[in-house]
Amino acid sequence: MASWEDVSRIALALPETVEATSYGQRAWKVTTKGFLWERPLRPADLDALGDAAPDGPVLGVRVADVGVKAALIADNPEIYFTIPHFDGYPAVLVHLYRIGVAELAELAEEAWLTRAPKRLAQRLLADRG
Repeated sequence: MASWEDVSRIALALPETVEATSYGQRAWKVTTKGFLWERPLRPADLDALGDAAPDGPVLGVRVADVGVKAALIADNPEIYFTIPHFDGYPAVLVHLYRIGVAELAELAEEAWLTRAPKRLAQRLLADRG
């Protein structure tokens, strides 16, 4: 299962990505746009999730749209979830210790592609064939 070290390694391997902070937590950005971030659950989140609240770290991930978000949650609710704070927002939360490293890498690249400038995204896609 994935760790914060995996998140950092995967994110920083993507072009022009930096590790920074956002609201005092670790975040990974391409140019100035965040695509992955550490997202501890707050008391309101825990209340909303009830018994479904995860133990352990939570990763926030930008997705292409709310349809992608819904599909991820529907396909694997053991890994992906959301909270009322993110209703209508294209981001999904991830139980970090439940996602495999390969799936995390794919998710991170897709998140990066949603936030990267078009020229940079096209270059990555061309390099990958």
